[in-house]
Amino acid sequence: MKMQIAVLVSGGGTNLQALIDAQGNTLTSGEIAVVISGNPNAYALQRAQNAHIATEIVEKKRCGSQEAFEAAIEAVLCRYKIDVIVLAGFMTILSENFTKKHPGRILNIHPSLIPSFCGEGFYGLRVHEAALRRGVKVTGATVHFVNEIPDGGQIIAQKAVDVLPGDTPESLQKRVMEQAEWILLPQATEAVCAALQEETL
Repeated sequence: MKMQIAVLVSGGGTNLQALIDAQGNTLTSGEIAVVISGNPNAYALQRAQNAHIATEIVEKKRCGSQEAFEAAIEAVLCRYKIDVIVLAGFMTILSENFTKKHPGRILNIHPSLIPSFCGEGFYGLRVHEAALRRGVKVTGATVHFVNEIPDGGQIIAQKAVDVLPGDTPESLQKRVMEQAEWILLPQATEAVCAALQEETL
């Protein structure tokens, strides 16, 4: 039995696309059962529909509270019998109440080599702006388990990417995506799904 994966998204869904493209080659122990978006206008929803993957929209502002929002997500996870949750550009921090229900089953991709440039407030281009400001010569991406501390869970995998002279936050973001995120996230998702599959045998 393949592990059932839910991917949580908020935006364009490039990491979701990497997971979709990896199904059947890199990603063989799991399959994406549903894509859940906190943003009804996320292009990621279109990517899921193009791949004939079910989509669900759970908007925090419509739910009224963090608790109600997380309960609505839980209801979707139950409905699709989800084993593994992948946060792929999901812009809402999940509470300890939520994360402790799924130990070792929630993955996130972060566009730096944790512990550098991570934690609350570090997301998207802000991460790359900070890396360039600091003058680092190497950056990259990290896939980690999610706990109650933003970017604080156990590291699963990392991949380094060189910072080049003349880099802008945008050019660095693109290189980190192409050379690290889109490779690392499917590999790490497969590793987690394969390990869980072993446990259930």
